[in-house]
Order: sequence, then C-alpha cells, then structure tokens
Amino acid sequence: MKKKFFYGLLLGVLGVNLFLGAQIYFQSVHAAEKDEAYPNIKLFTVVLERVRQDYVDGDKVSYQSLIHGAMKGMLKTLDPHSEFMEPVKFDEMKKDTSGEFGGVGIVVAVKDSHVTVVAPMEDTPGFKAGILSGDRIVKINGRSTEKFTINDAVTKLRGEAGTEVEITIFRPSTGVTKDYKLVRAAIKVETIKDLSGRREFPLGDNKTGYIRMTQFGEQTTDEFETALRKLEKQGMTSLILDLRGNPGGLLDQAVKVVEKFVPRGTLIVSTEGRGSTQKSTYKANGRDKHPDMPIVVLVNGGSASAAEIVSGALQDLTGSGKCRAIIVGEQTFGKGSVQSILPLQDGSALRLTTAKYYTPSHKVIHERGITPDIIVPMTDEEERDVALKRTPGGVESLPDRDQDRVRNARDPQLDRAMDLLKGISLYTKPAPKPDKSDKVAAAK
Repeated sequence: MKKKFFYGLLLGVLGVNLFLGAQIYFQSVHAAEKDEAYPNIKLFTVVLERVRQDYVDGDKVSYQSLIHGAMKGMLKTLDPHSEFMEPVKFDEMKKDTSGEFGGVGIVVAVKDSHVTVVAPMEDTPGFKAGILSGDRIVKINGRSTEKFTINDAVTKLRGEAGTEVEITIFRPSTGVTKDYKLVRAAIKVETIKDLSGRREFPLGDNKTGYIRMTQFGEQTTDEFETALRKLEKQGMTSLILDLRGNPGGLLDQAVKVVEKFVPRGTLIVSTEGRGSTQKSTYKANGRDKHPDMPIVVLVNGGSASAAEIVSGALQDLTGSGKCRAIIVGEQTFGKGSVQSILPLQDGSALRLTTAKYYTPSHKVIHERGITPDIIVPMTDEEERDVALKRTPGGVESLPDRDQDRVRNARDPQLDRAMDLLKGISLYTKPAPKPDKSDKVAAAK
C-alpha cells in the first residue's frame, strides 16, 4: 500500500515537472520566434504583397508608399519623439535649426497623448495670437488631433506664408476651448534678444545684464557671445539668462553656452542609451570663458530639451563657495531624450530616440524636468501681458483700454531675479578701505 502511494506520488511529481517543463519550453520557443528576424520579415512581405494585390485603390499601394507607411507606424509605436521623416519633412527639420520656414511659430510635442504647445516662438502669428505653453491643440482645420504624431501636427501647421490655418486650443489651466484663425508667415528666428525684444542689450540697474535665449539654433552661441561682450564692455557684474519658453534645439549649442561659464574639462551633460557603448559625456573646452559672476536663470513650463540641459548644468555646477547660478521660475517641461538623426539613401531620415540626458550630478531630465531653486509662479494673464510688453509693437497692437495694463505689467520672476542679484552684490561687496586722514586724527 505504501509502495503504491509512493509510486503514485512520484509519477504525479514527474507529471507536474513534465507539464511545467513543456510550458516553459513552448514559451521560450514562442518568445524566440517573436525576436527572430527571418520569420517576421517573411510575415511582413506576405502582408505587403497581399495588400499590393488586393487593396481596392490600386493607386495607393506603391511599394514606396507602403514601406514608408510601415516605417512611420513602426517608429510611432516607440515613443512620441521617434519618427520616420520623408524627404520633405527632413528638409523642414533642417530649416528649423538653420534659418527660415513657413508656419505659425508654435513648437509642439506630444505629451500625455495630447498635441501640446511647448512654446510659441516670439514675433510669430501664434505668439501674437496669445497661444501659451501648455495649451493643447485639439483640432487643426476642423480635424481632431487625437492620435496625431508630432509629424502630423507639424505638417498641418506648416505651409506657405500668407495662407490660413484654423486651430482649436484647449487651455487646461482655465478649462476654456477657443478657436484661432492664423495666417502663416515666414518664420525667421533670432535666438538672442534683450529685455525689449531687440538686440541692443543695455545694462540694467546694479550693472546687471539681461539676455533672452528663444531657442538653440546653429548661430545661438555666436549671437550669445556678441551679447555678452556688449554687456561686459558696459561693466556688467551679474547676468540674468532668460530661458522661459525656450523649446530647445541643438545639443552642441547648449554645451557651448554652458562652457562659457565653467572651467575647462567640467562635465556639462551626459547621455546614456542601451549598453556601455551608448554612453557619452560632454565637457567644457574652455573657449571664451567669461569672468566669474552671479547668474540667475529664468525657466518655466515652456523651457525644454537644450534649455533644460543649460539650466540643469548651471544649477548642478553651483558650489565651492561660489554663486554661479540660481534657477528661478517654474518646473520645466521635461523633454530630456536624445533623438539621433539618421539620413537614408532616398533623402528621408529616421529621428530615433537613442539615449536620455543626465545633468552633471546624474539627475534624469526626461519626464521630470528641472526644479527651480526658487519657485515663482505666474498666471496665464501675467505671462501674456509680459510677453506683449517685451514684443516690439506688442502694446500698440492692443485696444486702448488694454494698453496701460500691459505697459505697466510686472514680471514677478524677473523682479525676483533682480532682487537676488542685488542682494548678492551687497553681500559680496568688499568693505571700504579706512581713510588715512581718519587714522591721523585718531592718533592725535
């Protein structure tokens, strides 16, 4: 009886082991099939040929259109920033960083599945209409943007100067939905401006300089250096660097901006992708190093990508008894992934997310952003009025009843920056040397 029980138990255990082993084997085989190239490419070609032969509209099923469509879908499943760019789209991207394009001047990203305004570009139709960072574009020309990629949104917003586009904006902060009819313009971006939206760069109170950086294009570093030298010739002793509403741009330009203020060899930003070979570090070369001076960097929810690299680096590198930079404003956008541009032989290209950015202290930027040292919130109305005030002709474009309000609008974030630098100046000011005549009088 005991033997029968023992053998039965043994057979039961073996059966369970055999069953579990078979399950694991079939699961591993199935997983291997998912990651094998040949069977999946074969499946793709079977579907491709079936669509070519049987789809009702034969003019829509050229090999190029089907392959391009497949690549768009493939990249779309990865993340909101990776995409397949056809030749026209690739050309538009190159214009973004080098010069001029036709559009409404709105930088967009897909955030939480919504087409979201990162920042309106100054002096553009979108900026003048009052569109703000964080606004959601829910319709373009009456068509819902649900499931839109960045490429879809940009394609719809771009166009020849003088043509119209209608967009519907939902503003989460107020819950208001509003329609805008915008006339596209030739968007030529000057990336460095002064407080009045010009390029004169007068020195402010307490010898404080102010530079606004609207984005990071190919000429940004050179323009920035020119502005710094103008201010230094006037005796600048402290600087406000305004990165509010700056949607980012070129990584190398962000690195070159930071290296103007830090010693040679200082780590500015690192990137990490898959595996040990996908790690890169960017350090200061020490070119055009400017004298040590207190810096306040202004940021907000429209500060993204390269703007977050600059603010994050200057924030991390403050120390050793020196006040290099204080970050003031609101939490930044949180776009800290690296998109590598991979040109293809037919003039198209892949924009592929290959890594994430890390600040010098190894804080991740992506989906977190940079937290200011001093948080100073601003309402939508304050942001709108301040933007109009600093735009050449902005006040004059308003009805008479609104002009005085905008002309007298205060910028609480800028005011706080000025107060901080004034306090630092007073604290670090050397004590006056005693007058020799006073010593003689005391001796008598």
